[in-house]
Amino acid sequence: MNAGSERVIKKYPNRRLYDTATSTYITLAEIKEMILHHEPVRVIDAKTQEDLTRSVLLQILMEEEVGGEPIFSTEMLASIIRFYGQASQTLFGQYLENSLKTFLELQSRMQERFRAIYGDNAVMGPEILAQFLSLQPKAMQSMLDAYLEQTQNLWHQMNQQMQRQALSWFEAFYPKSNPTSKNPQSQDESK
Repeated sequence: MNAGSERVIKKYPNRRLYDTATSTYITLAEIKEMILHHEPVRVIDAKTQEDLTRSVLLQILMEEEVGGEPIFSTEMLASIIRFYGQASQTLFGQYLENSLKTFLELQSRMQERFRAIYGDNAVMGPEILAQFLSLQPKAMQSMLDAYLEQTQNLWHQMNQQMQRQALSWFEAFYPKSNPTSKNPQSQDESK
């Protein structure tokens, strides 16, 4: 993502959003459309130049969760909240990000297969998707197996990293005691 190609949106104190590329005021729905079209967007505070992109994206996410079919269950949201402030917060964030990348790779491969069978202009509606999946059981199974294996590897890597961090933390508080061999020379010197 090239920083020069970012669409810069200024957020004013009255909560209005100004698209500097088109010199017009826009809505959250329009920023959502930019995101859906993979346009790099950066939202800044018009007064302080503070980067507000994350908070605006979270606001869009919240509206999607409330207004439509939610992705996150209540239990999942509660679990995510519990990670904040914990030692494993960074690892959990990395795990989620890597899992999402793996899922997107799987989805991309599935879409490539779909286009190869139905053509580039075919729309993947529920009926066609069901038909596609029924025609591809071995291929789909191997893709899902690969996804599950990658997810399992990510989990294993996160677990190992947490163990290393825990060990280094304990070693900081409880240094390894090196058993000193009784050196006859040092015993002689003490006499």
